Amino acid sequence: MPTYFGPTTLEVVPPPAWSFGATPEVADELLTLVLAGTKTATASARWDYDAEDEPLPQPGALSIILDGSGHPRALIETTEVAVVPFAEVDEEHAHLEGEDDRTLASWREVHQRFFTDLAAPGHAFTSDMPVVLERFRVVYQEA
Repeated sequence: MPTYFGPTTLEVVPPPAWSFGATPEVADELLTLVLAGTKTATASARWDYDAEDEPLPQPGALSIILDGSGHPRALIETTEVAVVPFAEVDEEHAHLEGEDDRTLASWREVHQRFFTDLAAPGHAFTSDMPVVLERFRVVYQEA
């Protein structure tokens, strides 16, 4: 098709590349869950998108997932996005994140600590803070 219509946007502008978590070790742990098919969702503080002046993820968007050393390891496609207060994240989402024992209680404990420790300037964790819930599927993974 490029010979008829020219290059597509995907050929000219690669998807954003990022890793899960805040440390190389956590990035590798969470990537392992993604590659195993255990982790099919993630959550972010809404204020992080505002601080970086980034749009929210959209269904159909692609992302390159990096390991803790910054190497590309997978390509994911966002399938669903919702913004809800922290206190309204449900058991299903916690389970889909695939972390710890996959319960809502452990999800809340881990994410409250994460959102507290990494709060954007001028923000603090609250139970009603907006959280971006994203579901995704792996399109490609490096062998």
